[in-house]
Amino acid sequence: MGANTWRTSDTWPLPGTKYTPYYLHSRGNANTPFGDGSLSVSAPEAEQPDRYDYDPRDPVMTLYSPPGQQEPRDQRALDDRSDVLVYATPPLERAVEVAGPVLVKLFAATSARDTDFTVKLIDVWPSGFAQELCYGIVRARYRESYTEPSLLAPGKVYEYTIQVNPTANLFRPGHRIRVDISSSDFPNFDRNHNTGGNDYSESTLITAHQTVYHDAARLSHIVLPVRPAP
Repeated sequence: MGANTWRTSDTWPLPGTKYTPYYLHSRGNANTPFGDGSLSVSAPEAEQPDRYDYDPRDPVMTLYSPPGQQEPRDQRALDDRSDVLVYATPPLERAVEVAGPVLVKLFAATSARDTDFTVKLIDVWPSGFAQELCYGIVRARYRESYTEPSLLAPGKVYEYTIQVNPTANLFRPGHRIRVDISSSDFPNFDRNHNTGGNDYSESTLITAHQTVYHDAARLSHIVLPVRPAP
């Protein structure tokens, strides 16, 4: 995507791929695209964490269209949601080609015994069009094992590894690389009720107070498979 051309190889990931961390930054107000969240290859030092509330009664909605969920949808319909943290680079001076698996390391705390954290990788065009490229999610109770789930200690900071779907995209000059962090993407993923109980049978839903850290000791970042410039 972006270059509208094929990249072919006998191996995966593609040869020459450089896994590059892009770090989350803000002054504590990364909520919505109008906040102070930013994304860069420079690691943070002393920075304030970002906070939002996830209410499963009002989840962030998946933006579907008739062709299905894989069509790249404009995310601007969600711009007013304070429960989405947004981190973006300045407009790129040079093209950045990304092709391969994507990974997020997130340091976060919650008031709940269980919750979700979601990630979207987005290409923001100069026109403002926010093109979703790929997404991922972690259900906190399965952060260490899918077969032996464990609930959280409320308020404790955990490191989460979030596998994001692979992608292949050329971020053109003038575009921005953006990462959205939230706790729901419904109905693409079922809602976490935040109780630590059975999300498929119980009727109780509670609001979780989420905190995302990005400082010298807790380097929240996305790892992008950057390719040599075309």
